[in-house]
Amino acid sequence: MRVLYIYCHPLPESFHAGIRAEALEALEAAGHEVDLLDLYAERFDPVLSEDARRHYHDMSRNQVGLESYVARLKRAEVLVVQFPTWCFGMPAMLKGFLDRMIMPGVAFDISDPAKVKPTLGNITRIVGIVTYGRPRHMALWMGDPPRRIVKRYLRWFTGGHARVDYHALYHLNIATEARRIAFIGRVAKALERLGR
Repeated sequence: MRVLYIYCHPLPESFHAGIRAEALEALEAAGHEVDLLDLYAERFDPVLSEDARRHYHDMSRNQVGLESYVARLKRAEVLVVQFPTWCFGMPAMLKGFLDRMIMPGVAFDISDPAKVKPTLGNITRIVGIVTYGRPRHMALWMGDPPRRIVKRYLRWFTGGHARVDYHALYHLNIATEARRIAFIGRVAKALERLGR
């Protein structure tokens, strides 16, 4: 399967980098075609500028400068999104990516504003790989926005048909090495089975 792996963490020595290495190895070992989109490494500009917002609904102009990212998204069959939770949300870099990419002509058809239609039917699977600094009960008390974005919001743009898997490691700040290694193992094993 064609996998677009969206990775969002600024530190190359982070725990997330370790997760990513094992996850990519598992996907490639299973024979998937992986397109790694490292938002920081690619220096993606997450800012929705005044001009971009002004032309957001103009499909003849709204993709200018984003053509390669649009092509990568539309080519994907699987979307993997990996990120840390900061302030009970996704990092600004990833939020900015969604702000810029989830637009008319790319993720949805707004020709009839009363009946907006999703257009990312090419994506049949979504996988979230997310860490939290706080315990799960605190994330739930806050409504767990990252989980909802991955499992509900992103899924809607596939027409609601994509299968969604969500791998979360809560309370990373106090997680033992054994717990961290076990989490990486669970993620890798799930990705090895992707598409079965």
